Amino acid sequence: MLREILHPSFLYIKKSFLVLSLLLFAIVNSLAQQSQIALVYGKISDENGFAVPLTNISILNGNKGIVSDENGNYQLEILADKLYTLQFSFIGYQTEEVKIQLKAGQKRNLNITLFQTTKQLSDVVVEDKETRKTTLTRIDPQSAQVIPGVSGSIESLIKTLPGVTSNNELSSQYSVRGGSFDENLIYVNGIEVYRPLLTRSGQQEGLSFINSDLVSSILFSAGGFDAKYGDKMASVLDIKYRRPTQFKGSVKLSLLEASLHLEDALINDKLTYLIGFRQKSNQYLLNTLDTKGEYQPSFSDIQALIGFQPNDKWNISFLGNYSRNSYKLIPQNRETAFGHVKEAYQLKIYFDGQEVDRYNTLFGALTSTYLPNKNLSLKLIASAFQSLEEENYDIQGQYWIGQLETNLGEEEFGQVIETQGIGTYLNHARNKLNAKVWNLEHQGIFEHNAGLLQWGIKLQHESIEDQLNQWIMIDSAGFSKPYPRDSLGYVDPLAQTFFPFILNDTLFADNSLNSNRINAFAQNSWEFNSGEHQLFLTAGGRLNYWDYNKQLLFSPRASIAIKPDWQKDILLRFSSGIYFQSPFYRELRRPNGSLNSEIQAQSSLHFVLGSDYNFNAWGRPFKMVTELYYKHFDHLIPFIVDNVRLIYSGENSSRGYATGIDMKINGEFVEGLESWLSVSVMQTNEILRDNFYSSYFNNTEIPVENIWTPRPTDQRVAVSLFFQDYMPMLPTFKMNMNLSFGTGLPVYYPGRDFQTVITRTPPYRRVDIGFAYEIIGPNSKRINNKIAKQFTNVDITLEVLNLLDIKNVVSYLWVKDNSNYVYLVPNYLTPRRINLKLAFKF
Repeated sequence: MLREILHPSFLYIKKSFLVLSLLLFAIVNSLAQQSQIALVYGKISDENGFAVPLTNISILNGNKGIVSDENGNYQLEILADKLYTLQFSFIGYQTEEVKIQLKAGQKRNLNITLFQTTKQLSDVVVEDKETRKTTLTRIDPQSAQVIPGVSGSIESLIKTLPGVTSNNELSSQYSVRGGSFDENLIYVNGIEVYRPLLTRSGQQEGLSFINSDLVSSILFSAGGFDAKYGDKMASVLDIKYRRPTQFKGSVKLSLLEASLHLEDALINDKLTYLIGFRQKSNQYLLNTLDTKGEYQPSFSDIQALIGFQPNDKWNISFLGNYSRNSYKLIPQNRETAFGHVKEAYQLKIYFDGQEVDRYNTLFGALTSTYLPNKNLSLKLIASAFQSLEEENYDIQGQYWIGQLETNLGEEEFGQVIETQGIGTYLNHARNKLNAKVWNLEHQGIFEHNAGLLQWGIKLQHESIEDQLNQWIMIDSAGFSKPYPRDSLGYVDPLAQTFFPFILNDTLFADNSLNSNRINAFAQNSWEFNSGEHQLFLTAGGRLNYWDYNKQLLFSPRASIAIKPDWQKDILLRFSSGIYFQSPFYRELRRPNGSLNSEIQAQSSLHFVLGSDYNFNAWGRPFKMVTELYYKHFDHLIPFIVDNVRLIYSGENSSRGYATGIDMKINGEFVEGLESWLSVSVMQTNEILRDNFYSSYFNNTEIPVENIWTPRPTDQRVAVSLFFQDYMPMLPTFKMNMNLSFGTGLPVYYPGRDFQTVITRTPPYRRVDIGFAYEIIGPNSKRINNKIAKQFTNVDITLEVLNLLDIKNVVSYLWVKDNSNYVYLVPNYLTPRRINLKLAFKF
């Protein structure tokens, strides 16, 4: 009876317990699964920084996928402790793949940049498709906006790459794998750009041609590059300015420079404009140098890229630039201590006179691009460049050299105890140069079943007018160096005839050069698949003719890349080629100002063996690139470097080599921010060619051995670090650091001796650091007022330049006394300074 009464309740309790048990099991199981879940999220943008909505995000070889929202944002849950390959794809863009492995509960911010693969009428960017298969390195243009330094330019970023060396933060020039500053190619939108020729020092140099506010793509190769790039021996920097799609702009202010840029697309995106203006003055830095005086530098330029696309097959664009650089100095005095602990000296100079320099350049290029069909692109480029340069100075310096007391126990420690020499020198120059270059060029690209065919032909005319009038007079304690034969009390006619008064370092010339060049190239790329292995081959050649020396040159170049079917993502590369460099005006001018009409092109034979390894560490992507290289030089034109001015011998008098290894590892050392470390080890030497060795030394009574000597760019070890970090609890506050180290460079004996190395400069060591705070932006709290809503980003940055306050040496001042004893007085670069930046984007 009791059982009958309790039975319904019993059944109810039993069922409830069962349901509760199942529910509890589901909750526990769900929590267990959630504890094994990780989250990856971020934003997908194109190379111009614009969001790419509806991008497909999928797991490779999986069945899970999502799409980004209208702002390019996405979130994807994945299982923890498992390696996935995420694939990001969108029509018209290169598919990106990222390997990722996260811990349970970890959240990873992964922002992706997609690069266009379809041919844009305004800018053919086929090389963006597979840069990994070549020696080209892609660099994020946004890094140029945050790298701390004196210039903050694209070149500052290039100097952090392996194989690239520069011991002067005031200059945008750099050397690559033992080459000179003049051996580097620079292209903007496929058009070669030029530099001023008379610049003598970094403080005179002014603005680089490349405006970092306008850049969308940066590609760089330190050697072994394809035939489509021009006829220089060291490197190529390929810059692309962006094509605007909407109205945007930026304003930047700092203690060193100011800039403004505007861009927009009008008339249904048929008409676009991209304009940038920059003004720079490094007076703030120059006032810290040893030479005190009134520095009045002023550098400004304006650039514009205007495009018109009337239909889907035709595009016309114009790239223009006007640059005005002036440098005025009224020096007053200089005081420099030099030497070492046991033997120290002090140089004092009192100046009279002034220096006034002007460097104005004009550049314009009109490009027409036509697409007959989806596989063919034809381009015609007409460009003109003019550089008007003047150097005017009359500076007298009265100098006094004293020996310092180095004994700590003496009361006069650090004071001058003995005068070593006194004297006067007078520097005079009235130099003018007018260089004009005209180009007409055709380029073509054809995609076919067997690969990618590219070709081009260019006609170039050069007109250069050069007037040189400069000399130095040195008077040491009343004796001119060199001085004529004494004739006290009477006029010695022989003294004027056979012993005239001779000035030092004289250079008088009036040169005029008009010449024509023609060059052409063709290259083809193939892709072969053998099972899971992939092989990529590119081969081509260049023809070059210059009517000044009547020399016809052919440069074959080839590269091969192999992607083996290994568990690790490794690609192997080998490239080789002959790189001829016909002289431009500066290389064919001898030290006495005369031109060498028989000068020949320099040549460099490249062998580059490299590896590209993608891997994951700490659940984040990394890349390690290593390159071994050997370059054989012939018909070299020896040169010496004086600050940033190159002085050439004007003769093909030597041969040489450069060999070394370059290594770079880059990735997210800090989550969401890319950093990299570059290490380079190199040796480059040269030796006189046999015929020049015989002509130089066949009359000497003392046997002279023809030996290998270091080239002026022989920097044995170079290390660069670009590092970014942020506070986890405060993502709006970021730190950026740029560290550079390079061993010393050779110093040559004065008098333009191209063979005698007497010492090396001290190592170059410098650390620049910046602290940036995001006032308005994606990581900051939204400010609700009308003014703030007008801006997309507002940042303030505090930079400490030369954080360790190291006195780096850029060159030497050679001072002689009447006994012909030479003192090497170092010219130091900038000490520690503070720079403040404000950046507004709208």
